[in-house]
Amino acid sequence: MTVLREGALELTLPNGVQGKKFDGPSHGLSHCMKAVDFILEEPDRILFVELKDADHPHANSRNRKAFRNQLYSGVIVGDLVGKFRDSFIYRWAESAPDKPRGYYVLLAASELDKAMLLILTEELKRNLPVEGSTPGTWKRQMAAHCGVFNLATWNEHLPEYSVKRVVDDQKGS
Repeated sequence: MTVLREGALELTLPNGVQGKKFDGPSHGLSHCMKAVDFILEEPDRILFVELKDADHPHANSRNRKAFRNQLYSGVIVGDLVGKFRDSFIYRWAESAPDKPRGYYVLLAASELDKAMLLILTEELKRNLPVEGSTPGTWKRQMAAHCGVFNLATWNEHLPEYSVKRVVDDQKGS
């Protein structure tokens, strides 16, 4: 079983799923392209995963306020879209396997209820765009599906990819 970590959050992958940290030094183009945190490869699909942790135990009040400003102003959806698109283009340029792709976002923020998560999912779906262009013009999808979750709904809807908080002496993200 593989465990991937981003800050104080650990994502456990089921057997048979390969995963890698995508952003960071190995990406090599962080100066001009955004990157999702992880790319997971199942036998029949690829998942792009982004984790944002507003409730990180060591986050300072300035970082929490900035996150909430981005969330409620709509800036965060634009940032999430950019991360997916740049990661999609990067993988396309690598000639990655052409499997259906999903995009899952975990916003670990306790104030996000199911209604807000649904609104964010619909906004993300509209801006990716998951549905594509005019019907019949696109022959392939960028993303077959997407979803925005908080910690509880992530583990409820994606139990095979459980996420838990691990607290140590790390600084806030």
